[in-house]
Amino acid sequence: MPTTHGDTTERERVAERLLAASHAHAFDPITDVDWDAPLVDGAFFLPEHRVSLYGTPTWERMSERQRIDLSRHEVASMASVGIWFEVVLMQLLVRHVYDRPLTSRHVQYAFMEIAEECRHSTMFGRLIDKLECPEYGPGRYAHTAARAMKTFGSGVQAFAMALIAEEVLDTMQREMMADETLQPITRRTARIHVVEEARHVRYARDEVARGAPHMSAAERAITRLALARAAHIIATRLIHPDVYAAVGLDPIVARRVARANPHRRETLGHWSKRLIAFYDEHGLLGGPGLRLWRASGLMGRQI
Repeated sequence: MPTTHGDTTERERVAERLLAASHAHAFDPITDVDWDAPLVDGAFFLPEHRVSLYGTPTWERMSERQRIDLSRHEVASMASVGIWFEVVLMQLLVRHVYDRPLTSRHVQYAFMEIAEECRHSTMFGRLIDKLECPEYGPGRYAHTAARAMKTFGSGVQAFAMALIAEEVLDTMQREMMADETLQPITRRTARIHVVEEARHVRYARDEVARGAPHMSAAERAITRLALARAAHIIATRLIHPDVYAAVGLDPIVARRVARANPHRRETLGHWSKRLIAFYDEHGLLGGPGLRLWRASGLMGRQI
């Protein structure tokens, strides 16, 4: 990746603070999560009003057991997509530091973030096992499309792209960790991810804010379109259609109902509200990509 613009000294200060925070607030998901604790009977895994079919006629026809099971499978689906995106992000970070001074705090924090993302991926893998769900993943199209994303993404585009998954999952999990009615294991894993991911968001936001003012008109146009495409791919793959089949629903019909569900659009808009505001502030929204943003649901009711 080319060197981003801005004050190198301030960049080093940011990285130094993030390294200190990582040292003070680090987790080991192998020992800091009670993987042997039994699941709580009758407790949702995701806030009920955030489940994709909530508020639809299909939801009204479902039994309470089906609703809880759907929340379990949706958490597993989002965890598997989280692993996929973290693998992409780790590759972007490795490429970012390849030609940079290895003794700089900026590079050292990138190594720290890669280590934390490895632990998060391990944690999400264990969570999927604990929930006794399949490894849903993002699907073949997204898996293939990400090869270009992780190979050619650089500079502002790469860090802004990282924020799509980081900001959306962060907002979702902040709500989960505060909801005492949910399964303890999903609350605990959400808290660990939120605490450590807050540093990753700060690192990426700093790089975007530092580099965005120096982009050419052509770079900005390309970045806007690339971000819109990435946002559409990620948002429409969070819930794999097989989660509906797992609870006895027709996956084609249920997916269509979920995508048309105004509650679902409101949820996606809520999860991405900070991201949209940040992108707008730095001129990363606009042009032909707005159609993809609206189709992704991440702009909520902003049609």
